[in-house]
Amino acid sequence: MTMEHDLVIRGGTIADGSGGALIEGDIAISNGKITAIGQVTGGGREEIDARDRIVTPGFIDVHTHYDGQCIWAEELSPSSSHGVTTAVMGNCGVGFAPCRKDDHDMLINVMEGVEDIPGVVMADGLPWNWETFPEYLDTVAKGKRDIDVAAYLPHSPLRVYAMGERGASREPANAEDLALMRKLSKEAIEAGALGFATSRLSIHKTADGGSIPTFEADVQELEAICGGMADAGTGTFQVVLDAFVGWDKEYKVIERVVEASGRPATFTLASGNDGPPRWRKVLDMIDQTNASGGKATAQIMPRPIGLIAGLELTVHPFVLCPSWSKIADLSVEEQVAAMRDPQLREALITEDFEKGHPFNELARDWNWLFPLDDPPDYAPPKEMSMAGQAKAKGCSPQEIAYDRLLETEGKGLFLAALGNYEDATLDSAHEMLSHPHCIPGLGDGGAHYGAICDASYSTFLLTQFVQNPGKLRFDLAEAVHMLSHKAAKAVGLPKRGLLKQGAKADINVINLEGLKLHLPEIVRDLPAGGQRLHQRASGYDATIVSGEVIRRFDQSTGARPGQLIRSA
Repeated sequence: MTMEHDLVIRGGTIADGSGGALIEGDIAISNGKITAIGQVTGGGREEIDARDRIVTPGFIDVHTHYDGQCIWAEELSPSSSHGVTTAVMGNCGVGFAPCRKDDHDMLINVMEGVEDIPGVVMADGLPWNWETFPEYLDTVAKGKRDIDVAAYLPHSPLRVYAMGERGASREPANAEDLALMRKLSKEAIEAGALGFATSRLSIHKTADGGSIPTFEADVQELEAICGGMADAGTGTFQVVLDAFVGWDKEYKVIERVVEASGRPATFTLASGNDGPPRWRKVLDMIDQTNASGGKATAQIMPRPIGLIAGLELTVHPFVLCPSWSKIADLSVEEQVAAMRDPQLREALITEDFEKGHPFNELARDWNWLFPLDDPPDYAPPKEMSMAGQAKAKGCSPQEIAYDRLLETEGKGLFLAALGNYEDATLDSAHEMLSHPHCIPGLGDGGAHYGAICDASYSTFLLTQFVQNPGKLRFDLAEAVHMLSHKAAKAVGLPKRGLLKQGAKADINVINLEGLKLHLPEIVRDLPAGGQRLHQRASGYDATIVSGEVIRRFDQSTGARPGQLIRSA
């Protein structure tokens, strides 16, 4: 057999990303492109046996925060550990450019508060050898990494760059400010930004507890900046709306911006855990936007939106109790030893929380705080909550949580299910994901290093709804479509997420029967010795980017073909 191809994947079950029927066949790759699909006669310099395996496009992770990690690290994990070959960063309007030297500390303060990245990690890990957004993109383009990245122009740094201290202190933008931000937006899009991103969420706070620069920015400002995208002729508007003030009010922001700019919008949507299903009305609003000639897409987490709590992490159930300050600076082993003292136990179990970051209080909602063990259960029964266990044992939820920490020598983890777990089921998440204008998202890879590890959602979607489905299921072709081409189209990357002749060879070979998630773990590989949560998977036989195998049997190969994607 002559060696006609760089790589041939043999005998797999191919889900091509379109949502169409599965086919059995081979895929040939040369020069980073797919050259043939079906029966490939010529040999490959390298071949992968995909019999009894599924072959999919690389997944598109539309909501990440690898803005810093893509500079100080070559592996964009956890995302690349879960079949992702393209990651979109700059979400929520936080990032590192444009930025004058005097504003470095302010942007670190915003990113530390909103995305839980330790300030020292950013100060030590970033070279800050840019000022403008195009210069930042040039720095990213020079780096080596395993997967491709695309970047939004983030609102917070843009606002401060254009307005100075007035922008940081959230003063209204005047006509001159709006004109400058529109000009800078056009410049960023023409340099390769995928779009523009902002946050209106009230619980997005700076590290010192203040509101971020974009909070309550006038919609006129968003229209002006997205006008820069219209001037450039491309770009997607990404926004985190403040559902706490009501969808009727907040969704109007999308309607106004889409109508004024003509650009598509994508935003985060979730269900509450209890109360009326307000999200169904939002789906109707999305339908109306698309029926009227606009384009809006909601990003849905396939499992509960949640925090991971534990003594070694940013939050845990006792972190803001006054008595915790006595042992806060001790090692975990010393903390556990101190917690065995009856007096300290009584104090921590009975004390009220002091004020702090909103995440801390969310990890005290006993009705929705669950144990997280190995293998991790992201759809636990309600009776496993701290409140449920306490009711069964006739004690307080605080005691259940406290005893779990002692019994696990301080290593036990908790899942705080904040949303998307309506009535303790995944019914709402499944229904939203089934909607034609919804895609999977909100993995937040590269952020919330000490509290969230949701970048594994692609593996979860495949295991929960395809591999071992109960009453809620997606067929394989539909699930792969969501994770690949449907997600790519929503953020302006229509050529990605498809397996067809001539397409970029970003591919997964997956052992679906053996696919599983492992318990999140703490790794210490950040600049300045910082730690982060990471989550591994088993079952990815190969992940391929531009024709190069970057991971084989769930381990990195060391290949670094990842590139910066510059917009059209």
